[in-house]
Amino acid sequence: MVKTDMLSHDIRTGYIFNAGSTDCKTLCDQANQGSTQVKTFQDVGIVEHTCARSFEVEMREDFKGFNVTSNVTHGVSAESTITVQIPSALKRPEKTSKVVCTFFKNDSLFQEGHKKGRILDDVVEITVENEVISDLSDPIKIVFHHDVIPKTHLRKCVSWDTRKDPSQVNWLVDGCETHQQGADHTECHCNHLTYFSILVQLEPRPVCHLVALTAITSLGCAVSVISCVVLIICLCRKRRSKEQSIPIHLGLAVSLILLNVLFFFTGVLANVGEESVCSWVGAGLHYALLSSFAWMGIEVFHTFWLVYVVFSPSPKAYVWNLVGFVLPAVPVIILAAVGDIYGVRKVRPCDEKSTPHQMCWMKVNPKALLAHYFTNMTTLVVLVCSGIVMLFLVYRQIRTRDEWRQNRVAFLSIWGLSCLFGTAWGLTFLDFGPLSDFITFLFCILNSFQGFLLMLRFFMLDWMRKQAGGSALGSTSTGSTRQHMLQAQEKS
Repeated sequence: MVKTDMLSHDIRTGYIFNAGSTDCKTLCDQANQGSTQVKTFQDVGIVEHTCARSFEVEMREDFKGFNVTSNVTHGVSAESTITVQIPSALKRPEKTSKVVCTFFKNDSLFQEGHKKGRILDDVVEITVENEVISDLSDPIKIVFHHDVIPKTHLRKCVSWDTRKDPSQVNWLVDGCETHQQGADHTECHCNHLTYFSILVQLEPRPVCHLVALTAITSLGCAVSVISCVVLIICLCRKRRSKEQSIPIHLGLAVSLILLNVLFFFTGVLANVGEESVCSWVGAGLHYALLSSFAWMGIEVFHTFWLVYVVFSPSPKAYVWNLVGFVLPAVPVIILAAVGDIYGVRKVRPCDEKSTPHQMCWMKVNPKALLAHYFTNMTTLVVLVCSGIVMLFLVYRQIRTRDEWRQNRVAFLSIWGLSCLFGTAWGLTFLDFGPLSDFITFLFCILNSFQGFLLMLRFFMLDWMRKQAGGSALGSTSTGSTRQHMLQAQEKS
C-alpha cells in the first residue's frame, strides 16, 4: 500500500516518488527507530539492526582489552566472520567510555569507485563515542574469515577516510598493515578507528623474492646465451655427418638465444625506452617465446618420427624452419595489429615498499589476458603433455637396450630429452600451495639455464659415446635408438 491506498497501476501514476541517498548506518538507524533492542551477551551490549549488528563494549577502569566477533551464535561456522581484538591502549585514562563495533554485510554502498578491485562483503565500523582515535601504540587487530581468495588476486587491509567528505567512498591503506594467514584468513593491524574491510585487487598477484629471482634469471640468461653459441658452433662442425636432428637442434639453440637476449634486456628497455619501443620489444619477446615452444614441439615430433617411423625419411629442414620461425610470427603480427596488447608491464613485489619491476611484455588488460591464454598457455599445455607422453614412449623403446643398464646413460637420456621437450615449463601449473616459492625458484633456474643444460647434455653424451666406442646413445639419444631398431628389424 501507499499510505492507505492499495498499490495498483492507477496508484503508481497518481504519486510522484523522490529518491535520495543516505549512508548505510543512517538507514539502519532510521529503519530501527523505536524498535531497536539491546540485549546482553558476555558483558557486551548487542544492538540488532536490520542491515547490521552493533556491539557496545564499556571500557571501565580495569579494562584490559576485549574480543568481539560478528557471529555470536554458538555452534555457527567461523566462515565469513570478523573478530575485533580491542587493545587496552584504546581506553583513555580517568575516563569511562564505550567502544562500538558495527558489522555490515552485503552492502553495495562500499563498492563504489573501485574499477580494479572490490571490497569484501564484510565491513566493520569501530568508534568510541564520537572521539577521533589515531596513532594507537597498540593497534587494533581485525581478523577476517572470508571466502577463498585466489593467489592471483592481491588483498589489502583498507580503511574508509571520512575526514573530508563522509558521503564519498575513499578507501586508504594508510594506517593499516596486512597479514595474510591463508587463502581464507586475513588479519589487519590498524592504529586508528573508522570503517575497515579488505580490498581485493583483480590485477596479477605480486611476486615474492623478486630481487633474488631477477638476479637468478639475469645470470641464467647470460650463461644460456653463451652456452647456445658454443652449442651452435659444435653442431655446425657436425653437419657433415648429415644427422637429421642437427638442423632441429640448431633451430632450438637460435630461438633460445633470441629469447634469453630479449628477456635479459627487457627490464632496461622498459625503464629507458618509450612506450612504442617497449611495444616492439614485448612483441619480439612473445615471438621468441612462441618460437622456442615451436622448436621444442618439433623436437618431440622428430623424436617420435625417429622412434616409430623408422623406414621413412623425416621432413626436410626447410619445413622445420617454416614451423619454428615463420609460424610463430603469425599470431604476434595479428595481436600487434589489434593493438593495446604489448607494452610496459609492472611486476609488483610482495614488499609494497619496493619499487615495481618494469618489463616489456603483454599489458594487464582483458585483451592481453585473453591473448596470453590463447597463445602462450594453450601452446604450453600441448607442449608439456606431448613432451611427457614422448618421454614415456622413448623410455619404453630404450629400456631393453644394453646401454640402459648404465645408470648415468639412462639418467642423461631422459633428463636431456626432458630439456629438449620443454617439460620444465610444466612447473607453471604447479605454482600453488605451500610449495609455491620453491616451485617458482625451480622454474626460474631450470628455464633460465636451459641453454646451459642443453649444452652440458650434448657434451656429456658425446663424451660417453666416444668412451663407449660409438655404442652409447649418441649425441641425440634418438638417432641411435632408431639405429638399434633397424638392427632389430634386420635380425628378425
